[in-house]
Amino acid sequence: MKYKNLFFDLDDTLWDFTRNARESLEEAYQRQAFHRFFTSFEEFYALYKKTNLELWREYGEGRITKEELNAERFRYPLRSVGVEDDELAERFSADFFSIIPTKSRLMPHVREVLRELAPRYNLYILSNGFRELQFRKMESAGIKDYFKRVILSEDIGLHKPRTEIFHFALSATQSETGNSLMIGDNWDADIVGARDAGICQAFYNVEGRTPLPFRPTYELRSLLDLLKYI
Repeated sequence: MKYKNLFFDLDDTLWDFTRNARESLEEAYQRQAFHRFFTSFEEFYALYKKTNLELWREYGEGRITKEELNAERFRYPLRSVGVEDDELAERFSADFFSIIPTKSRLMPHVREVLRELAPRYNLYILSNGFRELQFRKMESAGIKDYFKRVILSEDIGLHKPRTEIFHFALSATQSETGNSLMIGDNWDADIVGARDAGICQAFYNVEGRTPLPFRPTYELRSLLDLLKYI
C-alpha cells in the first residue's frame, strides 16, 4: 500500500461549504430583515460572493487580518446599496457565525468513503478554515471521529498553498512525503500547494474544470473515485 496518510481539505471537499454557507446567509438575511435594502436575497448574495472571494484571497496572501476579512465582507453588500451601518453588519455577522457551524450537509458519498478508508489509513484534515468553526462543523456533520488530527492554517499563521503548512502537517503527524496524499477541491491551495511540497495530490474536480494547468497525481469527479485509486 503506497499511502499511509491521507490529508483532506474540509470545505467543499467533505463538508458542503457552498450550500451550507448560502443557507446560513439566507437565514441571517431574514433575521436582520435585509429585504429593506435589497430587491432579493439573490442581489445580496451576488454582492457578498464577489467581494468574499477577493477578501479571502487577500487574507490567504497575508494582506488583511481575519478580523478585517470578517468585517468587510458583511459591510460591502450594505455599502453597495448606500447603507453605512457597521452595527447592523456586525449583527448580521454574528447571526451567520452562529448558524453556519450547525449545518451538516456533506458532499456526495463522504460517509461511505470515510468508513471505507478509516480502518486502513491515517486520516487528517488540513484546512485554511477558522478554528472556532471547523471543529463544530465536523461535529454537526458527524465526521469528526474519522480523523486523527485537524491541522489548520491558524496553527502556524500561514495558509495553503504555502509549502510551510504542508511541511508542518507532515511533521505534526509524523508522516512522509512519499506515503502521503492530499485530497482537495481547490486547485491552487490544495493541489499546487501539495505538489510544491512534494506530496501526491488528488484533485476533486467538482466543477469539471478543464483543461488543467498540469496533471495531478489523480483527478476525482466523485469522492468514490478515490477508492479506485488507492
